[in-house]
Amino acid sequence: MSGPVPEGGPFEILEVRDGKTFSALIGSFKADAVVHLAGILSAKGEAHPQESWDINAGGCFTALECAREHGASFFFPSSIAVFGPSTPVDNTPQVTIQRPSTIYGVAKVTGELLCDYYHLKFGLDTRGLRFPGLISYEALPGGGTTDYAVHIYYEAVSKGKYTSYIAPGTYMDMMYMPDALESVVQLMEADPSGLVHRNAYNISAMSFEPEQIAASIRKVIPSFEISYDVDPVRQGIAESWPNSLDCSAAKAEWGFAPKYDLDAMTVDMLERVGKK
Repeated sequence: MSGPVPEGGPFEILEVRDGKTFSALIGSFKADAVVHLAGILSAKGEAHPQESWDINAGGCFTALECAREHGASFFFPSSIAVFGPSTPVDNTPQVTIQRPSTIYGVAKVTGELLCDYYHLKFGLDTRGLRFPGLISYEALPGGGTTDYAVHIYYEAVSKGKYTSYIAPGTYMDMMYMPDALESVVQLMEADPSGLVHRNAYNISAMSFEPEQIAASIRKVIPSFEISYDVDPVRQGIAESWPNSLDCSAAKAEWGFAPKYDLDAMTVDMLERVGKK
């Protein structure tokens, strides 16, 4: 493999369901924290639900067991996918109805509950974030419903136009990757005595629909055009998720404060994608 991850330090490839190797790697690296990011994303998960459950839920259980064996703290990346059609869609509360309609969401709810269990049962220091759609210039997306908000920047630079599989007027929470990474570090370094909602915190930096991101791009590329060819599967998933999140618990308990809004992210994304 090549790229920023293997070139940035010690690196091993791991099958997340292989508990024996997982535990051995924690021991060999003398790791005091496990940041568990392995998973199959929402849209791809609907095409492969059995494998998605096995990796997302089974992999989380394996990772928690390995962290428990070594007394390591544990980070779990939950998602806005834990919410479903019966969840309040605007300013979605930290504690509310969680009845997701995707296997991805079901596995994420399971992960949150497992993390709660391991904290209460074994005293494991578990912490998590409910990520919105994450937008990054470093790597292309991997099968999520919010991926359009990454594709649109690449095609704005390369083609000057984009065909969205998400319909206009469909709001979803989003966050720029630098803010997401900073949030993980900030949460994991927070004083545990102040953490009430450990698994997992609502976080979001912005909520927008396709026309708004297109308008933001036009501030930099005035000729940019957007059209639509809606994918019913991903559109259905998007409509089952919140329009906006209440992030007050994260702000109050560990000081969550994202730096990028839509326009600031757009300027940075277009500049960085243009240099690729």
